[in-house]
Amino acid sequence: MTPKQRMAAAMSGTLPDRVPVMCQMSVGHMLLQTGLPPARFWHASPVFVDGLLALRARYGFDGVLVSLHGHSPDWEARIDRLERGPEGETVRWRSGDTTLFPFDDLPVNRAAAPAVRPEFSRFDPASLPDRAAYIPVSQGLRFALDADHLYDAVAAVLGKAGGEFSVHGEVTSPFDYFLDLFGFEAAMIGTVEDPARAAAVLGRLTDGVVVLAAGLAALGVDAVKISSPFAGAGFVSRDFYRAFVLPHESRLARTVEDRGVRAYIHTCGDIHDRLELMAASGVSGIECLDPPPLGRTDLGDAKRRVGGSVFIKGNVDPVHVLLAGDQGSVRADARRRLDLGRPGGRYILSTACSIAPRTPAANVLALAGAAAEWGAY
Repeated sequence: MTPKQRMAAAMSGTLPDRVPVMCQMSVGHMLLQTGLPPARFWHASPVFVDGLLALRARYGFDGVLVSLHGHSPDWEARIDRLERGPEGETVRWRSGDTTLFPFDDLPVNRAAAPAVRPEFSRFDPASLPDRAAYIPVSQGLRFALDADHLYDAVAAVLGKAGGEFSVHGEVTSPFDYFLDLFGFEAAMIGTVEDPARAAAVLGRLTDGVVVLAAGLAALGVDAVKISSPFAGAGFVSRDFYRAFVLPHESRLARTVEDRGVRAYIHTCGDIHDRLELMAASGVSGIECLDPPPLGRTDLGDAKRRVGGSVFIKGNVDPVHVLLAGDQGSVRADARRRLDLGRPGGRYILSTACSIAPRTPAANVLALAGAAAEWGAY
């Protein structure tokens, strides 16, 4: 089987020749392993694509997640000056903003003027754009989406893949946009004080993300990841998830799946109490499934509960095993995951969340090697 065929089998519920392996890599890990300049990595699609594919080939992953969208090729024209220091590159933009692009982490932006969030009680959902205009990279950091170059990176990866390995795109959950729009505290209070307005805003935000998801599906990706980092039990209850997260992520899932492309949800932390709800959302798969201490998911239990209806991707602790362990402990842990996840198919060996920035490359290779050694059906 080719890597692409192996991933397709695991995602569809048929048995591949062996368990596929595919981990999401943090930007910090990619930067440290490639040595590429961080500002260009974030903004210049060819630089990002070459670095991403070089690491996929190095690690032997059966698929790759294209986590960054395209930017205008003339992005450097917006720079006033760029300074390289011990922590990273500092870009002083002509707009007056300043952004630190670390060599090992997410950017940190200092806006020239403080951001003014809208007041929830007076916000009109109709004022939101028809298509999501940015990606909430982290709290307070938004990356604008260039309509003319939105899918440049994904298209380039698809072209270079040549049908050999699985290519996945990514969209962000409407709930993440909701928290970013009003701020976490105001957004959560809004769901209590005016749940109808909250639902209307979430619905309109979903409209905007649906456009992005449909575009990825039309481009020909093999799967679309719905990134939903704030939907676990560490942030919201199961009932809250059912009311304010699930309906909107289900719309995204249907948008993708109705176009013949697999959708899966990525939620970090503790999702033990909502696995069945996630599986019923219409997605083909669930990613992360953090084991203790980061979560509560036992892989064998998860397979029994939802493994017959969705594929499972993850359950390897990215911090205590892959980052802090050695090659021997990584191989031993991976073998345990394979023993639990392999029966019946629908399992992709992966870290629960992203490979941490300073994870040794040798440990990643040990994880991938375990799939080749013990993952056969």
